[in-house]
Order: sequence, then structure tokens, then C-alpha cells
Amino acid sequence: MTKMLEGRIAVVTGAAQGIGFAIAERLQADGARIAIADVDEGQLNRAADRLGAGDDRPLVCAGDLSRETVARDMIEATITRFGTIDILVNNAGGGIIQPFVDHTPESLRTTVDRNLWTAVWATFYALPEMRRKRYGRVVSVGADSVRNGLWNHAGYNAAKGGVHALTTGLAREFALEGITFNVVAPCIVNTERVRAAVAQAPEAVKKYIDVVPMGRPAEMAEVASMVAYLSTGEASFVTGQVISVNGGSAML
Repeated sequence: MTKMLEGRIAVVTGAAQGIGFAIAERLQADGARIAIADVDEGQLNRAADRLGAGDDRPLVCAGDLSRETVARDMIEATITRFGTIDILVNNAGGGIIQPFVDHTPESLRTTVDRNLWTAVWATFYALPEMRRKRYGRVVSVGADSVRNGLWNHAGYNAAKGGVHALTTGLAREFALEGITFNVVAPCIVNTERVRAAVAQAPEAVKKYIDVVPMGRPAEMAEVASMVAYLSTGEASFVTGQVISVNGGSAML
């Protein structure tokens, strides 16, 4: 039986661990050949080793994707190795979650760089190849907190809200060129980082879980599942959408 992404080439950013690794693992299981990117080269190579060896090992692209040249080099390396790019998953991010008045100019710039500029530059450099072939799937990982508002998330929401807005603008701009743009917006997710936070300060994390009607964080595989669907040919009429994977913490 043919896998849903057989023959497709995918780039997943922020893939050294957490949601990004789960997405890379799922896309590869669905048949895609993948390139993975992250800022920590050692951790990224360990992730690649977990995903495969030899020809099955993902292409590794290490560096700070908020820098234009790093994003450009990632896309160029992918096309050089695989001949094209079909799917871009903008997952690189990581917020500095704290009261807005406790931010510094540096922490705000870091939050925007990690979450918005990484998506802007990766998309900017992937688009020419997708336009050439008149096919592409761009899926960005956003945040449910943009919709429902959460304590200490204003700076993070400013960055992720930009990703949501970038997506809708591009979806309309390229609607006739066979390229779709969507956001998967999770609530709190049971990542390694969240598990560590629960172990260290369970009450501080509990309030973020309590706003989820299902009473638990999302599992990484549940987020990856939605990304995988939006990456397929079957999702050809889904574009410009922010799709929440959130256990009901924001509805409609």
C-alpha cells in the first residue's frame, strides 16, 4: 500500500526534540524523505540518528533560522540533496513565557526571532521551488494561546500571532498556484520541557492544563497527526486555516 507522503520531500524546523521531532518521525513514517533543522547541532545529529541511518538518515541543517542566510542555506541544501521541496513545516520556536512587564528588549526580540522570523525566512526561500512546480504544503506550528489568551503569553502571542497572519496572507496570495498554507495551533503539549516543568513546579503548570476541558496536555503525536494530514495531497482544499489541537481550550 502506498504511503500518503511517498515521494515527497519535507523540511521540518525545530526538529531536534519535542513536537518537531514527533512531526519529522510521523512524516518519515508516512513515506516522506526529510531534512531536519535546529539550532543545536549535537542534539540535531542525535535526532537524525534516531530517525535513520545511511540513505534513510535525514539531511541535517544546523543553525539559527532567524538569520536569513541560514534559512536560505537550509532550503538550498535540501534541493541539492533531494532535487526539490514539497513540504515545509515551520516548527522552530520556543517562547520566553513570563509577565510582559518582566520582559526586556532582548527577551522580546528573542521571542519574535525564534517564532516569527524563522517562519518568515524559511517560507520566503522555499516558495520559489514550490511556485516552479506549482505544488507545496506549508504548515506552521502556531499557538492556541493566540486565540484564548493565557497568563504570561503576551510576548509569545505577538510572535505566534504573526505566524498566523503570515499564513492567511500567503494562502490568499498563492491560492491559484497549488500551494497551501495552514497553521496547527496546539495548547499545552506533553513535551520533554513540559514534563520537566511539571516535575519542578506542578502548580505553576496546572493552571495551563486546567483551561483544557479534556483535562490534559496534548500528546506530541496528536499534534504531528494534524500536521501530517495538512501535508498530504488530500488536504488540497484546506488553506489559510488555523486548526487548533487543543482539547477544547478554544472553540470556534
